[in-house]
Amino acid sequence: MAIVKKLPLVEGERRRLEIISPATMEAIGEIEVLTKDDVTAALGRARIAQKSWAKLSFKERAAYMLRALDVLVAKQDEYIEVILKDTPKTRNEALAMDIYTAMDSLLYYAKKAEKYLKPEKRPLHGLGGMMKKLEIHYKPLGVIGVVSPWNAPFILSLNPAIQALMGGNAVLIKPSSATPFAGGLVGKLFEEAGLPKDLVTIVQGDSSTGQALLEVGVDKISFTGSEGIGRHVGITCAEQFIPCSLELGGKNPYIVCADADLDRAAAGAVAGNFLNAGQYCGGNEICYVEKSAATEFIALVKARVTALRQSVSGDFDVGALYTADQLKLVEEQVADAIAKGATVVAGGRRNPALEGLYFEPTVLTDVTEEMRIVSEETFGPVMSIIAVDSIDALVDSINASNYGLTASVWSKDVAKAKRIALSIDTGCLDVNAFACSYGTAEAPFGGRKNSGIGQVNGPSGLRSFC
Repeated sequence: MAIVKKLPLVEGERRRLEIISPATMEAIGEIEVLTKDDVTAALGRARIAQKSWAKLSFKERAAYMLRALDVLVAKQDEYIEVILKDTPKTRNEALAMDIYTAMDSLLYYAKKAEKYLKPEKRPLHGLGGMMKKLEIHYKPLGVIGVVSPWNAPFILSLNPAIQALMGGNAVLIKPSSATPFAGGLVGKLFEEAGLPKDLVTIVQGDSSTGQALLEVGVDKISFTGSEGIGRHVGITCAEQFIPCSLELGGKNPYIVCADADLDRAAAGAVAGNFLNAGQYCGGNEICYVEKSAATEFIALVKARVTALRQSVSGDFDVGALYTADQLKLVEEQVADAIAKGATVVAGGRRNPALEGLYFEPTVLTDVTEEMRIVSEETFGPVMSIIAVDSIDALVDSINASNYGLTASVWSKDVAKAKRIALSIDTGCLDVNAFACSYGTAEAPFGGRKNSGIGQVNGPSGLRSFC
């Protein structure tokens, strides 16, 4: 059930990969694997293009972003079809996660980059202020390498590219080999918008191509993906003294106080857990609910989850897992939880009615800390619910996690919810909402501990490309 299949090597030609849909298990296309020499050549061309691009004003750079926006508005249905061919998302997910967020990012940074990156004059203290003047100037780093993941290949390739471009940089983008066509749309979009040649280059291939991008001498790496590969990226960049941002995994807690609006909290829990079949880093994976509200909350969640539709085509709510390895991991974690006493409230198995990589939308209760489903990132359509005596006593346990990307707290007492949220060691926090941080352009997004380093988005994310 490989999603990426190596094709027989033809003498004198590059290696090729066949890409297989995780939903239908049918081949959807092929890509060539670019070599280190190819990536080196692309970097050389990008350096030449970047020099002219850096001389443009913010208004001139913004004009290209707005042209790209016009292209995306006009051709959104065409782009959605490519995304859906390459990924097992629902149409609504492709529209909301990829297309809308992309449009918003293009418009936002076209409007705001000059404000965030214009030279600043800062007053100096003491005698220095009488004798000297200080100016801060944001200069482009040069060429940025973007390594994007398979779970949101279009937006997670495009969004950092927009910020890098508005900062005056050129960009080399390496999409996941599992989703090369959706990631490759970014190159098509900027080409159709008339961006100068070689300023944005897509370098397709496998892990060897990604490794080449790390080694050829770009000026920064923006990486989104797994903790293990992120650690390798960080070490490789450190050895070359290149800056990097690493947006990695999370075991994001979803905390429901007894005084929360339970129906709304249940709706948020289901939406936040099963979006993209649970395969996005900011989604909630573990739900903690106060015991006095647990029975009602679980019933509300069960009613919503059992109504979710899973299919290959037509109108449905939950798609497939993207890779066979991911499906295997989810199966193992759920089996481990059941063996250790977890109760299956909904789902709990691979969907027997569908041929592709489908795992049923699953809810587990009676979950305990020694289960893998609690300590490991799941990245799948599984919600684990733990009833707790006290939310305040829970914080230390949450903070003992190796992850710290997002957290969500629900209570009608907003001041209390904010107090609880701020006590959690995580990069992004939501109160009476779920996974809002990445889609909010003003908000810097990044994690703590094994969830990564650095930030994208907002003023600090944009400036990190300078």
